[in-house]
Amino acid sequence: MTRSHASAHPRPLIEQRADPWVLRHQGRYYFIASVPEYDRLELRAADSIAGLASAPAQTVWTQPDSGPLSALIWAPELHRIGDTWAIYFAAAPSREIVDGLFQHRMYAITCQTDDPLTGDWREPVPIETHLDSFCLDATTFRHRDRTYYVWAQKDPAVPGNSNLYIAAMASPTRLTGTPVRLSVPEYDWETRGFLVNEGPAVVERHGRLFLTYSASATDENYCMGLLWADADSDPLAPESWSKSPTPVFQSDPEHRIFGPGHSCFTVAGDGVTDLLVYHARTYTDIQGDPLWDPNRHTFVKPIRWTDEGFPDFGRAGEGILG
Repeated sequence: MTRSHASAHPRPLIEQRADPWVLRHQGRYYFIASVPEYDRLELRAADSIAGLASAPAQTVWTQPDSGPLSALIWAPELHRIGDTWAIYFAAAPSREIVDGLFQHRMYAITCQTDDPLTGDWREPVPIETHLDSFCLDATTFRHRDRTYYVWAQKDPAVPGNSNLYIAAMASPTRLTGTPVRLSVPEYDWETRGFLVNEGPAVVERHGRLFLTYSASATDENYCMGLLWADADSDPLAPESWSKSPTPVFQSDPEHRIFGPGHSCFTVAGDGVTDLLVYHARTYTDIQGDPLWDPNRHTFVKPIRWTDEGFPDFGRAGEGILG
């Protein structure tokens, strides 16, 4: 791992990669993210976090020319579930906006080979939920010998763009039971530009499950919220979860880091230090829709833990590993 950059202009680990996901598996780091063209899924791997910056990218799937997965490939994540590799992602049939929303649905590709970069990936299958509506940003986590799926979705009965849901998994591509809504955009910082809860990520530490998520529009208003539950409670019970009334990670104008969010967790090479991986921009002068601005970059920084066992993410522009 390289030194931290304490200057007022921190450098990203990887440029022009939004919605980053880093998975450490058997001592190796795997990286996947949204590419600016929104047209493919690509993986890279390295023996260190720093090595991901120069690691070659391997395309494992490309969008077809037509059909329900032919546009806007967003927010992929790589997961290892048993002996199966799974990449969860969202795709749309076009760039058309209908009733104020894109038309994304969630999909997965899977393979059983040891190395996901050279795996024989199966054709995408849809991940069916309780609603047939705009949905994206799926993640999974393992807890008490059970795998859970968390995602963002539009409920026509709830104002706004997306809420957070959780369900148990029967297999890497199928949910089981009734999905549970965990959070809706309700605070001012969750509703700037758009009413959004999205980009969930889960880590278990100090006897609690912590779930970070992102809120508001994808400009400088984008920020990160936090839910938490006792590790002995039922993750599928809404009453198990508490919600921070204030954002836990947000724009840091002094260091020119704007709209930090869509984060994930990994562990440093020492196997102890927890790291936050997130995307952000280094300016606010965005021309047109922020989604078409390619300069959301991947940043990485250590997480501190309070005496009470809660994560302290600090300022978005401080302590960045480059």
